[in-house]
Amino acid sequence: MASLKVPEIVPSPTHDSERIRKAFQGLGTDEKDLILVLGHRNSKQLKEIRETYQQLYNESLIDRLHSELSGDFRNAIILWTEDPAERDAKLANAGLKAKRKGIKELQILVEIACASNPNHLVAVRKAYCSLFHCSLEEDIVASVSQPLRKVLLGLVSSYRYDKVTVNLEVAKWESTKLYEAINTKKLDDDHIIWILSTRNIFQLRETFASYKHLYGNTLEQGIKNCGKGDMESLLNVVVWCINSPEKHFAKVVRESIIGLGTDEDSLNRGIVTRAQIDLLKIRFEYANMYKSSLDDDVIGDTSGEYKDFLLTLLGKGPKGL
Repeated sequence: MASLKVPEIVPSPTHDSERIRKAFQGLGTDEKDLILVLGHRNSKQLKEIRETYQQLYNESLIDRLHSELSGDFRNAIILWTEDPAERDAKLANAGLKAKRKGIKELQILVEIACASNPNHLVAVRKAYCSLFHCSLEEDIVASVSQPLRKVLLGLVSSYRYDKVTVNLEVAKWESTKLYEAINTKKLDDDHIIWILSTRNIFQLRETFASYKHLYGNTLEQGIKNCGKGDMESLLNVVVWCINSPEKHFAKVVRESIIGLGTDEDSLNRGIVTRAQIDLLKIRFEYANMYKSSLDDDVIGDTSGEYKDFLLTLLGKGPKGL
């Protein structure tokens, strides 16, 4: 369930572009007006605004936002305004090019492959080729070592069936295969990679349920019992993103704001990239998991226009016009 609030009557892309242009003019930028417009438009409407703005003023809206704004607010509103496939391609590339590629960086690829629509994954792969002149798979091979490489290649190369279809016998048989691999601590077993990367989400959730019914604990716990390495951590991110993406992103947001300082990149991923997908569910799971309000924690950990923009995407900001 999306948290984004779009006006019942949406102004034309020309009207929105003119309003945005006006916000850039004069002494300083009118950030609040940018939030009122961009923070209340969906991806289709944002695309129309980007195209119309380019036609009217012969400049890129993204480039203008980059030059006019700064800091965390700039990063968040650009992430929101960009084409979603290009945005995620850039996030994937940043994760792969990071000097230290731990689970925190690589889980971005898992989120794109397992917590998004299969058509979105295809769009991201196309955008990646266009932006970086190589395939996503090529950069995974060049940047990630085994056995993590094997998992990630399986996930991003797949195209899952996205309709509700479940075979109970297949779920039972494949839960047994998962158990056998986990029981022998062969987490890079071909059966594990093939099952997790090719089966549709609904089939996998039934397989996970079958695993718990047959063996008395969750697949997540079975993986944890194998150790505390990167492979175990990555596979459990896969399981979470498939079984309950809203719980995964609630955890991403929580870890971004606890402790000293704020991890704004992770906070943006948990809020900005999910506002049109399942942010209302994330808010619910956050409250259930941490006995705390996501809205209140964002207010307590951010400030200024950045805070206002995140609250707008959470459905708490002023109504757009």
